[in-house]
Amino acid sequence: MAGLRSYDDPCGVARALDRVGERWALLIVRELLLGPKRFGDLRGGLVHASPNVLSQRLDELERCGVVARRQLPPPANVTVYELTGWGKELEPVVLALGRWGSRATPVPRGALSVDALLIALETTFDPHAAKGLTARVELRLGLERFALIISRGQLQLARGPCPHFDVALTTDPATLRQLVFAKLPLARAKEVQLEGDEAVAARFLTLFPRPLTAASSSHPRATR
Repeated sequence: MAGLRSYDDPCGVARALDRVGERWALLIVRELLLGPKRFGDLRGGLVHASPNVLSQRLDELERCGVVARRQLPPPANVTVYELTGWGKELEPVVLALGRWGSRATPVPRGALSVDALLIALETTFDPHAAKGLTARVELRLGLERFALIISRGQLQLARGPCPHFDVALTTDPATLRQLVFAKLPLARAKEVQLEGDEAVAARFLTLFPRPLTAASSSHPRATR
């Protein structure tokens, strides 16, 4: 691609990295998996990316056909970025990377963006823990709403309110992260408002076990 560094290798892996291998590129894809965002929203999720670098990556991803720019009609009348159909095909790739990377240590101390936290829920969801559970959960994180539907050992996640929810949890991303991954008891979480079935909420929070670290799950090579 013009303007981008290239591996100049015909392998599909190399050609993919030519397009999304630059710093911040895949994290931009992560931030857009759940829907379009304005530039300012992307900056809010990628706080360590400078505006110039973020703008450059968006331009590159747009030229590559991974991201598209669109003007919302009035009264919004703002520009948003969204994944193209080809860009959306990166979702299983990003989720697989998330599962693989969640085993890496040490874990940086920074906060997770809202979308990164929701992706973490997707990548750590345990179908066996959800066996026999059918539930509709709405997460209210600041101004954001997310619908999570658990059925037949599968999790479906979408941005937006959840009609006819069984339980709604209103909290902030840091507290939700503590509830899910640090196993903070729901009764001790002061920054949580619960509407609906408390038993469903308690069960929901058990569905995302922390993965084994790469070190603890690896096996030494056999010697001969």
